[in-house]
Amino acid sequence: MKYYHQHPKHLVAVDCVIFGYDEGTLCLLSYPRGFEPSKGAWSLMGGFVLDGESSDDAAMRVLKQTTGLGNIFMSQVATFTTHDREPEARVISIVYYALIRMEEHDKACVKEHGAYWWPISQLPELIFDHDQMVKQAIEKLQREAGYRLIGHELLGEKFTMSQLRKLYETIFMREFDPGNFRKKILSLDVLERLNEKDISESRKGAFYYRSKRELTKRGLDRIVKV
Repeated sequence: MKYYHQHPKHLVAVDCVIFGYDEGTLCLLSYPRGFEPSKGAWSLMGGFVLDGESSDDAAMRVLKQTTGLGNIFMSQVATFTTHDREPEARVISIVYYALIRMEEHDKACVKEHGAYWWPISQLPELIFDHDQMVKQAIEKLQREAGYRLIGHELLGEKFTMSQLRKLYETIFMREFDPGNFRKKILSLDVLERLNEKDISESRKGAFYYRSKRELTKRGLDRIVKV
């Protein structure tokens, strides 16, 4: 520290934009802040980066503490550095978005924090610049969903083509032609059709698919234009 003592010192935090998907609705997990400033206001899940941690480590710790899940898909969104973004101190926040299956998270962990799943279309007002964090996280999710298959992180290990299309419609907030969507996805050779059908919606049923593991990060050649 002897070489840097004359320079300003700032706090470094992570904020996690946690997305879940349930019955055709993309949701955000937020909680009422338990301390000042802005105690009681709705906030993203987050915390400070501890000694010996990278920002990735800190984000994974926050996600584990919040959801009870490990090995969660997450992606860094942006770093928020505005000098007055928090009123008490200069806090630099590194933002991540995470995707989880809502049926798998530890409900007791979520309840302990007083957290709540809000539909993206009905979000409450969030503290500080957290609204902007969510906006940028959605934009990043849309960009990544356009180039890589986002399915098993939110839908489960197996899903029908209709379920995958509905997920994409939810992420991009618009409808896609079923035939064109199916043709485009199948042409990319990123799915494996299973010898199993979902018969819950029709007598004929619809085949289940799963991601080809070695291809889940393969470029989708802009399946969706955004």
